[in-house]
Amino acid sequence: MVGHVGARLLADLADVTGLTSAFGEALAGLRQRQGGHDPGRVTVDLAVMLADGGEAIADLAVLRDQPALFGPVASDPTAWRLLSRLDEPMLAELRAARARAREIAWAQHADTRGDLPQPMVAGRRVDGLVLDIDATIVLCHSEKEAATRTWKKTFGYHPLLCFLDNTGEALAGVLREGRAGSNTTADHITVLDQALAQIPDAIRHGTPILLRADAAGSTHGFLAHIRSLRDQHLDIRFSVGAAITEPVRAAIRAATGWIPAVDTAGDLREHAEVCEITGLFDAAGWPPGTRFLVRRERPHPGAQLSLFDTIEGWRHQVVATDTPPGNGSIQHLEARHRAHARVEDRIRTGKDTGFGRFPSRHFAINQAWLHLALTGIDLLAWTRILLLDGDLAAAEPKKLRYRLLHVAARLTRTARRTRLAIAANWPWTNALTSAFHRLAGLPRPAG
Repeated sequence: MVGHVGARLLADLADVTGLTSAFGEALAGLRQRQGGHDPGRVTVDLAVMLADGGEAIADLAVLRDQPALFGPVASDPTAWRLLSRLDEPMLAELRAARARAREIAWAQHADTRGDLPQPMVAGRRVDGLVLDIDATIVLCHSEKEAATRTWKKTFGYHPLLCFLDNTGEALAGVLREGRAGSNTTADHITVLDQALAQIPDAIRHGTPILLRADAAGSTHGFLAHIRSLRDQHLDIRFSVGAAITEPVRAAIRAATGWIPAVDTAGDLREHAEVCEITGLFDAAGWPPGTRFLVRRERPHPGAQLSLFDTIEGWRHQVVATDTPPGNGSIQHLEARHRAHARVEDRIRTGKDTGFGRFPSRHFAINQAWLHLALTGIDLLAWTRILLLDGDLAAAEPKKLRYRLLHVAARLTRTARRTRLAIAANWPWTNALTSAFHRLAGLPRPAG
């Protein structure tokens, strides 16, 4: 009997998308002796372990103790040594390798299932790719290098991350010390550039891209960088939160033409209104063509209100976007921005897929761990979009682990063939076996 049979699906998918071989080529210089563990295989095993719900390097034992299912898996000391040698140039190589594997995975999706999924907002499809950038605090309960007091008066790290809303893939992430600013322009530029590098060239230069962020991403330097990317023939637009300053408050008071807001299904929402306030205040420093939309709604119990909100009796939020007029109503544009909240679910599940706790006292090792956690998140996303249907194609990692990844089976060998016999009465046996069959039918990368 073997367990965690569904995790074998993740390991095989890493092979089929070329991720394992790409990691192996990127880390070829780290192989210490002939016959030793391939560094690319070790990194993939770590990513699979994290995707499977592991929390520490010691959890590699789940894979290692089942060699008939997972093959030879490196020891904990070997994994530690490898992580300790992954410096920034090597991480850059791994990012490039992950981008190559992503291109293959997307090509396989195009061959077998058509275009990538399109996000839905208020009952309407958002065309193109939607990137969400957000930061989060990861608590550390021991002294770790670069772990510091955070703006929330806790202690730990403050990573900045970018997810693709279309598929849930983790495109980029930077581990930062706890006191790193929420609105640091340089960090946002770094994460966005790394995320764009993950998108295949043919898609990056021919597909509309929407970048969403909260008010931390509304610094004028970051927005100027986004605008400069158009000079590189990228059709990229932004939708970011904007601070409510005194001139903005005056514009809100002077605004007319309020119309009902819409909810997630596209229906009119009671006690919520939107209005455009572009031109009602001085927008110096914002990129030319920036529009400002404001949403007001009656506060719900427990809402945190500013003094302005308390006086007006409404809770206000302002969105800045350079989407030109004629590309959707202000109701849709405002609802499109509010869908940025989905990134909070990506971060929540990502913390259960590796970056919720870091294993080492050394910052460089923890940065490498973050990269492998993002790789594990990608493997789960590719599994959903390439191999699964129905509810499972949209399931969070916890549900996938409970229903598919942690399944037990009987492993038998007959006529030189190895077979996995999964209990026929397990409710998701058909889903798992179908996923293995789809995996076998995916087009293989050339070479």
